[in-house]
Order: sequence, then C-alpha cells, then structure tokens
Amino acid sequence: MVDNSIVRAARAAATPALAGDKTVRLIIDNREVEVPEHTTILDAARAAGISIPTLCYLRELNEVGSCRVCVVEVEGIDQLVASCNNYVLDNMVVHTNSEKVRRARRMNVELLLTQHDATCPSCVRSGNCTLQSLANDLNVYHLPLRRHLSGGAWDYSYPLIRDNDKCVKCMRCIQVCEKIQTLGIWDLVSRASHTAVGVSGSRDIAETSCALCGQCVTHCPTGALRERDDTERAFEAIADPKKATLIQVAPAVRASWGEEFGLDPEVATIERLAAVLRRVGFEYVFDTDFSADLTIMEEGSELLARMQAKVAGGSNAPHGPMFTSCCPGWVRFVKGNYPQFVGQVSTSKSPQQMFGAIVKTWFAQVLDMDPRNVFCVSAMPCVAKKAEAALPTMVGQSGEPDVDCVLTVRELARMIRASHVDPAKVEPEPLDAPLGFGTGAAVVFGATGGVMDAALRSAHCLVTGENPDPDAFSEVRGMGGWRERTFDLAGTPVRTAVAHGLGNARKLLDALVAGEVDYDFVEVMACPGGCVGGGGQPIHDGLEMAAERGQVLWGLDAGAKVRFSHENPSVQACYHDFLGEPLSERAEELLHTDQSGWKMPGESA
Repeated sequence: MVDNSIVRAARAAATPALAGDKTVRLIIDNREVEVPEHTTILDAARAAGISIPTLCYLRELNEVGSCRVCVVEVEGIDQLVASCNNYVLDNMVVHTNSEKVRRARRMNVELLLTQHDATCPSCVRSGNCTLQSLANDLNVYHLPLRRHLSGGAWDYSYPLIRDNDKCVKCMRCIQVCEKIQTLGIWDLVSRASHTAVGVSGSRDIAETSCALCGQCVTHCPTGALRERDDTERAFEAIADPKKATLIQVAPAVRASWGEEFGLDPEVATIERLAAVLRRVGFEYVFDTDFSADLTIMEEGSELLARMQAKVAGGSNAPHGPMFTSCCPGWVRFVKGNYPQFVGQVSTSKSPQQMFGAIVKTWFAQVLDMDPRNVFCVSAMPCVAKKAEAALPTMVGQSGEPDVDCVLTVRELARMIRASHVDPAKVEPEPLDAPLGFGTGAAVVFGATGGVMDAALRSAHCLVTGENPDPDAFSEVRGMGGWRERTFDLAGTPVRTAVAHGLGNARKLLDALVAGEVDYDFVEVMACPGGCVGGGGQPIHDGLEMAAERGQVLWGLDAGAKVRFSHENPSVQACYHDFLGEPLSERAEELLHTDQSGWKMPGESA
C-alpha cells in the first residue's frame, strides 16, 4: 500500500505530519533502520524495504489494527503488536517474520476464513482479493476449523450489493463513507460474536440516502461489496438478432480499462477498446465524448441564460449558483441532503442520458429502426449510473429507457474475458460515426475540474464570438478538494467553484447555506478525483489511481486536434439536422430533465 494522496485531497485539511526533525534508530529483522519519530513500525519496515502484510489498514482512514494480520514481535514485549498503529522507539528490536509472528498471522487468517464464504472461483474479486492473497501467502491450504456463515438478506436488484458472508469486518467501508463521503451509510450492527457490518440504523439500503458513489466497493479488500452484475443482459441483447446493440464508452474509461489487462495507457487506447468490443459482439461502438460535447452546448447555454437573467434582475431572477448535473452520485446527494438546492441543479441530462436520448431518436431514424429494437449499453466508471438509467424521467416517448444497460469498467472487463478476447493482440479500429467523435474538452469530463474547464471554453466563445486559449481556464484543474476561481467573461466576472468527494461538497453547501460564499457556477463530482476515481473503476487495493488517470485525460486533451465542444462536427450536424439549436424545444424535450421528477428516500413530495 502507498500514501493515500487522493484521500488526503478529499479531506478538508490534511492530517498534520507527526514526524519532526528528531529521528529514531531501531533494528528490524537484523537491519539498522533510522526514521523520523512518530513513524509507525509498518512505515519504518517499508522504508527499509521490508514487507509486512495488512488487511484492514488504509493510511489516514483505517488504522485500527483490527485484523491483526500486521502483527510483529517486539523484544521485551510479551504480546505481539499491530505494526500499523504503533510507533517506533529508540533501540527497539522488531521481528516481522518470526515463528511466533507467522503462526499468529496464519491463525488470524484462518479465523477470518471460518466466517468467510470462500467460493473464490465464483467471486468477482477472485484473483484481486487481499484475503485470498494472504491465505495463499501464509500457506493456508486447508481449514481445520468449522466454518460459520452469518447469511443476511439483500435486495439483489439494487445497484450496490453487499454479501456479508464475504465481509471480514475491516470497517473500511464505514470509514470511507463517514470520513470521505460524510454519508454514514454503513455501521457496526449487533454485538459480541454477532457483530457485523450493515446498513446504519438497521435500515434497508433502499431507504437510505446512499449516493451510490461506490467508494465502499473500491476500498473493500474482498468481494463483500460489489456492483449489480448486468453483463448477462448485455450478452442477451447481443445474441438477439432483432436488436441493434451498441455501446457508448465514457471519457474516464479510456484512462483505466487497460489496467484490467496489464496494458499501459499508450496501448489501451479508445480505438483498441473499440476493436475489442466489436469482437465481443457489439454492432456499434460510440464515444460518450460526443454527448459530453452536447452537454456543454446545453449546459453552457443554460448557464449564460441564467447569468443574463441575474443581471436583468426582477422578482423571478435566479439566485445562487447553477450546479452541474452530469454526476448522478452528486445529484442523489444534493436531493437527499440539501433539497433546497435541487432547483439550482442544471436541467441538462448527463452525457450518458443525452447519448441514449439521441440514439433512440436521431440515430434510430438514421438506421430506420424502431427505437425499441435499439439496445443502448453504457460503459461507465460509476455505480450510480445504473440507478440514473432506471429513473422514471429517463425514458423516451414510447416509455422505453434511453439507456438500457449500464456496465462498470470491471463488468466490461469480465465481458471481454468471457468472450476470450486478448486486447493486446487486437489492432486498434476507429469508432463508429456519427456518434464516435469527441473533442479534448469532452475527454476531460472524467477528471475533477474538467466539466468546468470545458464549459468555460465554450461559454467564452458563445459570449465573445472568439475561442479563448484552450488552457485559459487551467486554474480549475488540480486535486484540491474545494477550489475557487473567478474568471472574466467579456467584462463579466464569473465566480466558479469545483469540489470532488462528497465531504467537500458538504462543506461547500454548508458555506452557501451560511452565506459565507457565493458563486455563479459550481462543478461537483461525488468521487474523489472525479470519474477517474469512480466506484466502477478497476480496484487496486491500497492504491488511489485517480490523479494518475486524470493526467492521462488532460494529456489526451492537450494533444487533441479539436479542443472546443462547439467545434465538434458531429454535434454541429446533430443541431443542424435534428435539434435546431441549444435550448430549442426539441433539445429541451430530449436533453433536459426535471430534477424534481423523482424522489430520494425521505425527500419531501
């Protein structure tokens, strides 16, 4: 595991460093080690290149030592001590792999396995499970103890699934949800030997204000938390000769899908993924970047209209900022926790839903097909997108959903493996027209600050008639959890804010409620780092990949031939041939939604 930089960025203030100028000298496994005081034994060992296994540990989030896997032997102390939360001392002598330590670790893992459903071949985390790796490393090839599984009911139609028979009670999900996302969905339930992790207040998950961000999933060390698997629905549609099955690929997916197959970003291009998905069986492969550009045209126009109404004043003049609407986890959060701001959330649908609406209308006309025979699949870095696609407000005139099936990046990888396609051996192919082209501005939708950056680029042109430098608004980029900037737009100051991680969103909204801040335009992404850190992304236990993936997207933007959403030729054709203009009657009907048209649990009618 490494320093959790994304978690630090998502917190209000980084934990002050405890290490000072004073150093401590000790012996670890017969090696002399010198580290700053207030360094844990675990970190001291790692600094010396000595590996100590962990299970429940997450730096700055979960340092409780509950799993007892990281125990070490310290000379002069009878009991073994947890290395993750005990500091080094001068002249301390530590043994990380003595016979006593190895026996204790093995017994602790065996005890965990007695309460674990070890049907590994049918688990989504098989091959990527910390408990499985520990058992292998500790040579646990036979379990001499009787297994007892707790069971527990769950609604398997819900987008997020918990299997407590795979839970090791590490409490990571509790800590992430409480400390980073500030929702407190998970908690310890029952007592003594019956203690388990469950929904706080003994509620059903559907009764909670869960944002479906999926951060609990990506921080779980086992398969206890996962997304609902919809891969078979996609396979069934592909096999149906009456259906035209197409897939849209979200911006952030291109920065991460290759991780599932050990491919570098330079190899795992969107064009290679297009070729792979055609071999899986998809008839058309499109880019959600197209509808991200479309979103900018609609949302940017909506912002300018709102600002003009503010300047005009009057009793009906809007107040406060307009919030972005492309992140369904954020929309769920604001509806469930700050309903007074719902009217200020953009009415523009997310790129996923705009794409589905265009596919079931304009593209269906191009194909001369009944929209009911067009099956739209989304490849998304997100769990909340599954819930968004199922909203009653996201359907066409026939009542069919705009988007039929949503897959996370992990599900997409499972479909590729199930189809026995080796991406490394597939040559890249272009995406399909007319919905397969996106600009650099659309690519960065997947990184925190990207929507704001893209919107300001096109807003500047809509106001002045000229393109700005495409990097003119680069100050909105970065990993700061809550960032503020004011930009001049043809003599009008535009006060902006960007927040990622729901803990930062809560602080921003609280400041707005208190009257401490005021903005014109606010971007919020539920997941730390934005979609690149989404709950549907590949899992690397103990590693936070959002910053690295985000840099991939910003690099693609910098190298793009077209970097302004309003210059996307496919979007221009869509308006010319079908929509008319941004905010037209048809655009309002297809590309906008009523954010109050559905309710979160507890939200007043």
